[in-house]
Amino acid sequence: MVDATPGLLTSLNTGSYTTSGGTGERVLIDYKDAIIDYKVADLPVMQYFADPMTTDTGGNIDITFAKPSMKLEQIDEGSTPQYQHTKLRSERVAVKEWGIALGVTRRMIEDSRFNEVEMALNEARRAVDRHLTQHVVNAVFGILDTTFGTGVDGASIAAATTEANIVDFTDNVYSGFLGKDATLTGTATRLDDYANQGVLVLSGAKSYVNTTVSTSGAFALQDIAAAVSRMSKHGAQATHLFISPSHYENMLKLADFASTFVASSATVVVSGGNVMPTEPGRNPFGSMLQTGGLVGQIYGLDVVVNAWVPGDRMGVFDLSTKPMAYVERRALTVEEANPGFGIVGSYMSMRYGLKIVRPFQGQILINA
Repeated sequence: MVDATPGLLTSLNTGSYTTSGGTGERVLIDYKDAIIDYKVADLPVMQYFADPMTTDTGGNIDITFAKPSMKLEQIDEGSTPQYQHTKLRSERVAVKEWGIALGVTRRMIEDSRFNEVEMALNEARRAVDRHLTQHVVNAVFGILDTTFGTGVDGASIAAATTEANIVDFTDNVYSGFLGKDATLTGTATRLDDYANQGVLVLSGAKSYVNTTVSTSGAFALQDIAAAVSRMSKHGAQATHLFISPSHYENMLKLADFASTFVASSATVVVSGGNVMPTEPGRNPFGSMLQTGGLVGQIYGLDVVVNAWVPGDRMGVFDLSTKPMAYVERRALTVEEANPGFGIVGSYMSMRYGLKIVRPFQGQILINA
């Protein structure tokens, strides 16, 4: 849905003079604010989450992955082992077209007191950046958005969402990380046996988990540690932690050691609790808070604080290998609706698709 935005100098900007100022008296203020670029909340999603690819073929794109399938067998002297083959898993990326039209007219070009075409093009570029950022964030964190079509069955992906619902291409074209009740059986399964873990351990290490504290923006170290552990059972090594400004605020409050940590010398702490050594010189947070290291890293994870991250969700990812595929069928191009008039009456469009194709590379922690 697109909301129409009236121009700066239209019939709406009229009004008689009053002591409080009518709309006509606010034109210069609007004009001043309009020509000053606002600060953009940047989250380079392609750099973090996606492997960009381009293709000249039309329609949806299929990406194939090899699955662990072969194993050695003991054979008798002179006998021949059984022939084995490679198992494959295919992911279909839905390519769609998106566009934006610029309300630039010849009168604006001729009569405007400033370069409105340049302003319109700059804002269109920022709109594309915002669009891609929001699209990727909604897909990665499993957020419901009817415009993008993210989420599953009319809701955001939750801890109770099953793997079957996540991989259903009809209902969820963007896929997600591992859901509840993932299994090794079936030709289309995304769960692969890893090392000596076993199916019960691997299926239990799902990717969408409720945090120990349900308050939105709540932050607990034990949730991060558990997420790192679940990822390692699938062979992924967590590298990044993405949090919202609300989570960041509560992370900083961890400096209140008296309420956050239990002194290790005072009582026996159940496994998984937050334990803070009380001996002098053994406080690991002391130097981190002094140097700002807590902001940059925690548990070896690079901490990224960004306003695009949902306020009630955190993400722990292994970004040594990108979890998402981004397929660009056609880059942003200008379509001339009126040939010969250039940008006047024209629109810009692009064709792309994205999908989470490596389900082991992420953990979504939900404050629910």
